[in-house]
Amino acid sequence: MAYSKEEILQLAHDVAGRTVLFNWLVDQWQRPVYYFIRRMVLDHDDTDDLVQNTFLKAWKGLASFRGEAKISTWLFSIAYRESINFLESSKRIGKVSLDEVPQKLSTALQEDPLFEGDEIQRKLQTAIAVLPEKQKAVFIMKYFEEKRYDEIAEITGTSVGALKASFHFAVQKIVAFMQSN
Repeated sequence: MAYSKEEILQLAHDVAGRTVLFNWLVDQWQRPVYYFIRRMVLDHDDTDDLVQNTFLKAWKGLASFRGEAKISTWLFSIAYRESINFLESSKRIGKVSLDEVPQKLSTALQEDPLFEGDEIQRKLQTAIAVLPEKQKAVFIMKYFEEKRYDEIAEITGTSVGALKASFHFAVQKIVAFMQSN
């Protein structure tokens, strides 16, 4: 069942309605949010944690949802911020050096029982994983999620022109990575 903008706003501002709306959000968007975050962070356990955080923040924010953006855009903006914050905090912790990242990611993908791709898919995922966070997010939303630039702009708070540039640079880096390795 799909809800109109008016129905979403009505449900979001009603205590009982929020539960109905939240259950619908989880039912409709858990899988797409999971795959967006998974492509950002790669690890299944980290992804599960971030999906849970995303929906927890969505639950807490439903009462203040104003409908200025589509509810899916609002939810993806939460998932985007959760992913970026996680990636930035992982960098600060300094788990691995930047030189080790491609090899570590490739190894992690090979050992991941949930990864079903072949060697080319693994190489593509590694190329995407080593992109700067913003380029990675834009590439994933545009290429895998098939989102329009205006929707990505709402999610990320970035201009359409900057997003087009980020996507272009991401594609160039991915092509160069694929050709060099």
